[in-house]
Amino acid sequence: MAASRYDQRKNLEEAEANAIGTEYVRVDVLPAADAGKAKDLLKKYLDQRILFYKSRDQKELQQINATTANLQNDLWSTVKVPAMAQPNALTGLAMSGMNDVLNSQGYSTAAWLNRVPTAGWLLMRAIALGANFLIGYGARRGGKVILLIVPLAVSLSFFLIADIDSPRNGLISVQPQNLMILSESLNAN
Repeated sequence: MAASRYDQRKNLEEAEANAIGTEYVRVDVLPAADAGKAKDLLKKYLDQRILFYKSRDQKELQQINATTANLQNDLWSTVKVPAMAQPNALTGLAMSGMNDVLNSQGYSTAAWLNRVPTAGWLLMRAIALGANFLIGYGARRGGKVILLIVPLAVSLSFFLIADIDSPRNGLISVQPQNLMILSESLNAN
């Protein structure tokens, strides 16, 4: 479960980068002033999304989320006003792309909150305790080496599952590689 959730977080980070990059190009169909404003806001938004993936501090994360929400409102307004003034297929495309940007953030955040449920952890603990009890019971007949190997393997497995399941803490984390590559690409232009 933890490994599939890690993969899901990686895939959604990629989808988020694609949505932002696509919308960056699509806003060119808006009037020049609105397109320029939208591009500047998308760059700031992208920086906030990178910070979201890198931050481990809860207080900083609250600030990032607040800034992201404000930027989302500004981004939506930036495409909504010209689309309402001149409704056509091209401005509709820009609005649709912005909708994808906003939705991708929600999907990514949901994936970060999706963790192994408490019942799953309790079941794994019960299985580990039962297995270790059976090993101890069987050790009366010899085989003292297994007394060290199996508990160590179970402990290592629990550590890896907990580490992968904790996206903000631990050794294994999702790096926003796609978002950083997009940021470098947009800032180079």
